[in-house]
Amino acid sequence: MSEIFIANLLEEAVKKGASDIHITVGSHPRIRIDGKLQPLENYPIITPDTSKKLIFEIMKERYRKQLEEDGQVDFSFGIPGIGRFRVNAFYQRGTVAAVFRSLPAKIPHYKDLGLPSRIIDLCHKSMGLVLVTGPTGSGKSTTLAAMVDYILENFPHHVLTIEDPIEYLFTHKKGIVNQREIGSDADTFSKALKAALREDPDVIMVGEMRDMETIETALRAAETGHLVFGTLHTNTAISTINRIVDVFPPEKQDQIRVQLSFSLAGVISQRLVPKIGGGRVLAYELLIPNIAIRNLIRENKLQQVYALMQSGQGQSGMKTMNQSLAELYKKNLITIEDAVRYSPDSVELAKLLGIPYSQIAHLTEEA
Repeated sequence: MSEIFIANLLEEAVKKGASDIHITVGSHPRIRIDGKLQPLENYPIITPDTSKKLIFEIMKERYRKQLEEDGQVDFSFGIPGIGRFRVNAFYQRGTVAAVFRSLPAKIPHYKDLGLPSRIIDLCHKSMGLVLVTGPTGSGKSTTLAAMVDYILENFPHHVLTIEDPIEYLFTHKKGIVNQREIGSDADTFSKALKAALREDPDVIMVGEMRDMETIETALRAAETGHLVFGTLHTNTAISTINRIVDVFPPEKQDQIRVQLSFSLAGVISQRLVPKIGGGRVLAYELLIPNIAIRNLIRENKLQQVYALMQSGQGQSGMKTMNQSLAELYKKNLITIEDAVRYSPDSVELAKLLGIPYSQIAHLTEEA
């Protein structure tokens, strides 16, 4: 194939089930399937001119201007009959590169994602802060979209989303939805979130809680009768609480702990683990604050929260990442190697599996 057309490339990637498509100079286009990158060798190696042509042809003028000024830009776009994509375009070694994240045309049902009913129970709350966390590519946006879609399907609520860029397109159902994109509909997350409090929302979804002002406003919204959803790039429920507190200067941290102790409704920390036989399966950690945990947050004794998560299964449905990984392994859904690879504590994982740690110690070194 001598010439590359972006629509053809993206269509092939979607048909192959790719989550991401990489365009960079000096390489064939590459796609990520089930977490692993592979080249599309039926396409030529990309030249500087080709990469610029492919990327610029799907960019609006304001995105091109932002790329030239800042060296990178986020945006989303759709191709009829193929799907929607979230894009990060950036300069590297003086040439343009981009990563496209494929977004399903239809928002997945929460059951199809493997989300338990305990997580969906958070959608029934009238107020509070719900955080979905995990590294890039862990499915945070899709989980959040499924939860928001569930709310629109089941409640006569006004849902307001603030995103950069807009990823999933929601539709009015029992509830109505307004989606605001940073850059085109609002200047910043914090300004849009402050304005949201005057726009009569029942539910607010903040695409990413990036800075102190955004987090502070989100906490205030959660305290004043709104159900607020947001994402953070943290790896565990406890590190999520620490991250929020640490964003603030020392003199404000005690106040933030108090606010969090009252307003936090739940933290979902998730990973997508390779599944035996192909595909990926959800492993998650779920923190649902009870009275004891709220007291520990206020008193800055987060090291004691984990033990309460381990023992809080029956009443609240809380679960640790190791408990989730152990369940998946026992159901023959994931390998022992991947269970260890994604485990935050392989010694504890061995105990949950009922095996000597010596049996998996070498896997820890490899991971």
